[in-house]
Amino acid sequence: MCTGTTQHVEVYDLEYSGDESTYENLVRHFFMWHDPTTINQQGNDRGTQYASAVFCYDDVQMRIAQKVKDELQLLLSSGKIPNYKNKDVTTAITAATTFYAAQEDHQEYLDKNPWGYCNHGYRFSQWPKL
Repeated sequence: MCTGTTQHVEVYDLEYSGDESTYENLVRHFFMWHDPTTINQQGNDRGTQYASAVFCYDDVQMRIAQKVKDELQLLLSSGKIPNYKNKDVTTAITAATTFYAAQEDHQEYLDKNPWGYCNHGYRFSQWPKL
């Protein structure tokens, strides 16, 4: 993946049971947990595998993910969210394709390496009102 030629992105494949509001809350959590304003970068990690992306399994998920992304952009533009590196949300919203699991030593990395490097953390604790 580090060569940038695979077109793969490091992602978390999540299976859940819930309704549209559950999915919307998951997408909001995703945006609160990383920096969606950097292209192919998360913290010190750089490369196409570190792109910000939401992979959707149907049109409903696509619509909700785009709605939340647009709302985040409004919040960022209005200054209600100051904790991102840049001013534009660059997260790709796209249809899911085949998921390939990471190599075993990369799965559950922080469980296996509790003091390992992680650039993710809450950027804000509650989703602001528009």
